[in-house]
Amino acid sequence: MTARGAAVPSPAEATTGRDAILRAARRAFTQRPYAEVTIRGIAADAGVSAALVVKHFGRKEELFNTVADFGPAADELFGAPLDGLGRHMVLALVRHRREQQGDPLLRVVFSLGNHDERSLLRDRFHEQVTVRLAALLPGPEPALRAELIAGQLIGLGATLSLHREGAGSLATPEHLADLCAPALQNLVTG
Repeated sequence: MTARGAAVPSPAEATTGRDAILRAARRAFTQRPYAEVTIRGIAADAGVSAALVVKHFGRKEELFNTVADFGPAADELFGAPLDGLGRHMVLALVRHRREQQGDPLLRVVFSLGNHDERSLLRDRFHEQVTVRLAALLPGPEPALRAELIAGQLIGLGATLSLHREGAGSLATPEHLADLCAPALQNLVTG
């Protein structure tokens, strides 16, 4: 309890609130132009107060910049040795989708913002995902191979979104990796 008698959220509750806000903000900035998105609308979608959104992220612009940051997704996707990176990327993407109820990459494709907002998302994606991955890849044409890997990961995410109740939703992450990872690994190793 605080001095005013209000309960202090536990670390787990604080993380859950922050995660709910980020999910709601990703949906909002993907589905509506920036000018139409409000802190109150995001808060309502997340099931939290607008004050909590401001406490965690500040102004709408700062929240948008957090949503437009692909660095954490890249950390998660590329966090494995090269000899198993293809499989790791599939597993990380599928698990993230199921645990976080959202895709770590798809927002770059489906953003409805104005030209500047879409450009910012594409530029950040290119810098934080594609260029970073290219720097990891040995052999010839790393930039091309990184673009193809990113495209396949986005395609996998789009397929799983499109067929939310289809066969992919019933498959284990490991089975999806068995099917998809060999093509990605071939691009990783060149």
